[in-house]
Amino acid sequence: MITGRQVRAARALLNWKQEMLAEKALVALTALKRLESERGLPTHESTRDQVRRALEAAGVLFIDSDRGHGVMVLNETAPAAAGAKRRSILKR
Repeated sequence: MITGRQVRAARALLNWKQEMLAEKALVALTALKRLESERGLPTHESTRDQVRRALEAAGVLFIDSDRGHGVMVLNETAPAAAGAKRRSILKR
């Protein structure tokens, strides 16, 4: 499950405003603001999933490990290699 902090970080890496992400994810701006809230406001899982899919389509990789959570933007030049890298990162 992605966190609001990861979504904010991903938007920053892509240089996207909330309005742009809401449009690309096909979610209401208020729903995105709830997801990104520091207060941990409840959000529908479908909203979280649509936001994750939109960011992943833009090249964002969500990282979850026993040491913490993060995001990175994958290189656009090697999409096949990106899938292999993603699997290896998530297994650590």
